[in-house]
Amino acid sequence: MARILITSALPYINGIKHLGNLVGSQLPADVYARYMRARGHEVLFICATDEHGTPAELAAAATGEPVAEYCARLWTVQKEIADGFGLSFDHFGRSSSPQNHRLTQHFAGRLADAGLIAEVAEKQVYSRADGRFLPDRYITGTCPNCGYERARGDQCENCTKQLDPTDLINPRSAISGSTDLEIRETKHLYLRQSLMRNKLRDWIDSKTDWPVLTTSIARKWLDDGEGLQDRGITRDLDWGIPVRRGTEPWPGMEGKVFYVWFDAPIEYIGATAEWADAHPDAGGWERWWREDGGAADVRYVQFMGKDNVPFHTLSFPATLLGANADGAETWKLVDYIKSFNYLNYEGGKFSTSEGRGVFMDQALEILPADYWRWWLMSNVPEGSDSNFTWESFQAGVNKDLADVLGNFVSRVTKFARARFGDTLPEGGAHGPQELALIGELQRGLDSYQAMMDGMAFRRASQDLRQIWVLGNEYLQSAAPWAAFKSDPDRAAATVRFAFNLIRLYAILSRPFLPEAAARMLAALGHPEDTWPTDVAEALATLGPGHRFEVPEVLFAKIDDARRIELEARFSGAG
Repeated sequence: MARILITSALPYINGIKHLGNLVGSQLPADVYARYMRARGHEVLFICATDEHGTPAELAAAATGEPVAEYCARLWTVQKEIADGFGLSFDHFGRSSSPQNHRLTQHFAGRLADAGLIAEVAEKQVYSRADGRFLPDRYITGTCPNCGYERARGDQCENCTKQLDPTDLINPRSAISGSTDLEIRETKHLYLRQSLMRNKLRDWIDSKTDWPVLTTSIARKWLDDGEGLQDRGITRDLDWGIPVRRGTEPWPGMEGKVFYVWFDAPIEYIGATAEWADAHPDAGGWERWWREDGGAADVRYVQFMGKDNVPFHTLSFPATLLGANADGAETWKLVDYIKSFNYLNYEGGKFSTSEGRGVFMDQALEILPADYWRWWLMSNVPEGSDSNFTWESFQAGVNKDLADVLGNFVSRVTKFARARFGDTLPEGGAHGPQELALIGELQRGLDSYQAMMDGMAFRRASQDLRQIWVLGNEYLQSAAPWAAFKSDPDRAAATVRFAFNLIRLYAILSRPFLPEAAARMLAALGHPEDTWPTDVAEALATLGPGHRFEVPEVLFAKIDDARRIELEARFSGAG
């Protein structure tokens, strides 16, 4: 039994995420966690909301709520949606937790002791009316490039040009609207990543099994232009983790907080500490994160979209390596980063403001989670960007879920009930047809497991679907409805074999389709779901006399009228 730590990139707190966010980290992480648990491994699956930074403050201000109350409310919303999609986190934490406060301050102190923190004087915009320095996003004005009047101090959303606040024409505070602004000097802390460049390169070069997407992005940030740059880790904000050097004050940093990109990855550890505090018998968080505390045998796997790769291949490892510098602490670094490209919507981008695309809460209102889980994972953007279309979604639901898996379960259970009652019949035995199928299924299972072990989820979904197809082909060939008239023992043996196939399908499908798998096992009256290693043995589990029920339709088809209606509703056309 292995010990596997799994983290998914933290969803930002401001609002509900779209399907692209879901398939870019949380959903594949859940599929992998469910699979590894089913294989008998000790798994800890961690995620949390990312709650600090300017967008959280602005979103709270827009609703009129104090930022702490806003974040608490949105955490509940995101947790309920995650539960709705069957995301099996062992803990879904908050980056604003006391545990993350302590750990972030601890890491800052360790990095300072290692000479990896620099105090840098900067000139920033100060608002007299608000009595505070304004981060880039707190300043709006007219873009000097395109004339857009609501450009932010970091970027114009209209023409996408990167900006500095001083570039804006007629700049004003996004808080009060005041134009009474001036440039003042302030000090901030910088993580001296440039000093870690060679160590980070050696570490990345050692990861020969990582996806090309992951390593290519990391190397680009390491070497393009002037190479890896030092990065600010503090901000002049009210909401965040107060700057301290470990447990001590940090002179000159009064009133400042750590920058969100610095504290958010540390929340992986913070959320584990939250989980450990809630489970005092679990052995503590150190056994997952400190090699000097029992984590030496842990395999740590991260899941994220490609936009998060630089922070997880460079900045967060620099933090951990820097904290390890004197050997007094040995923090666990990631073993494998599974990164994903983007999911587009009908050839374009998802857009909250334009109502374009499907967001997670809307998806659950339309259809149960398994419909979405299947399509997203069978089209997961691994090698390149993927494109969601309603036609493709309709085809995935109808042809894969309804016509193949759902149809098999329905035909088998309804025929058995009609001909044999509510218990599996006696009579007959496996013949050449069943033995040949067992061989094919064993080969299919071996391939499916290899793909899941390697996190090749598209290939894994194809293998799983082919395993379902084999059952349908067997049923069509064995034709128990015809054999029942001339050879009832043969029909009985076919039915028992087919019921064991349903059980096998439920167990193998559970990582992708947890709700449907649970319904299949419940209909069989057989909740035991040990992962099969030997297909022949697994297909001899349910014997004569075993009681069953006919489940409700597992998957309803999407007709053309419904598809057209949904296309129009989420087109962003108005």
